[in-house]
Amino acid sequence: MTRSNTPLPGRRTRASRTGRPIMAALDLLGRRWTLRVLWELRDVPLAFRALQERCGGLSPSVLNARLAELREAGIVELQPDGYGLTALGRSLLTALQPLAAWSEKWARAVR
Repeated sequence: MTRSNTPLPGRRTRASRTGRPIMAALDLLGRRWTLRVLWELRDVPLAFRALQERCGGLSPSVLNARLAELREAGIVELQPDGYGLTALGRSLLTALQPLAAWSEKWARAVR
């Protein structure tokens, strides 16, 4: 049985041998397309093709990989209407709101 490469707390990540939760979370969120997938799922569940279309330019293999990682991490689940955020996934988006606010301030500051 092969071990998953999904960053999870307690597992070694690219930036942490100890698998500290914050390092695992940053590793997971820093993967290509992960934040875009989460963003597109923020309001409603989406079928695979609809999610792929909303992510414009995302290959099916990369989308499959991201969805598998996010499902293993407990952030996304397959629902009757398609892929959707779990309660943990919705709380992640809430936790990212201060970062979004900071990024707006940052954008104004560097203009």
